Amino acid sequence: MKEQKVLSVSAIENGTVIDHIPAMNLFKVISILNLDTITKNRMTFGTNFRSQQLGQKAIIKISGKFFEDIEIDKIALVAPNAKLNIIKDYEVVEKRAVNVPDKIIAIAKCMNPKCITNHQQVTTRFTVINDNKKVNLKCNYCEKITDQEHLEIVK
Repeated sequence: MKEQKVLSVSAIENGTVIDHIPAMNLFKVISILNLDTITKNRMTFGTNFRSQQLGQKAIIKISGKFFEDIEIDKIALVAPNAKLNIIKDYEVVEKRAVNVPDKIIAIAKCMNPKCITNHQQVTTRFTVINDNKKVNLKCNYCEKITDQEHLEIVK
């Protein structure tokens, strides 16, 4: 039997680990949180790890970053089963599951090109339709359903 090599990733002193991201949504999470613009924080991410829950999962570790509620809501839209591990002094001090909110305000864009929110300065508002596997958003103005594949997060 061939010996398996293991890659070691250094622990973070203070920061956040986002776990249980669907593998296909890793770069969506990086983009919506603007992690691709962070240059001073140490960040490690990996994808296509085995997961009983998801089949394949991704993970992000970021040093010195703790997420605000609006950022956690954004994570929930593309990774509704994600878990956040808050790290302080190299120890996990809190484990949180993200919760998909019932309402989404000013976070996502309506996919209906005729929606008023795409033509006037109107704050987007959605009711969340969550079936525990995928998140869909129903626009409060045009009632169009935006599915997770067409979800566009407002930055």
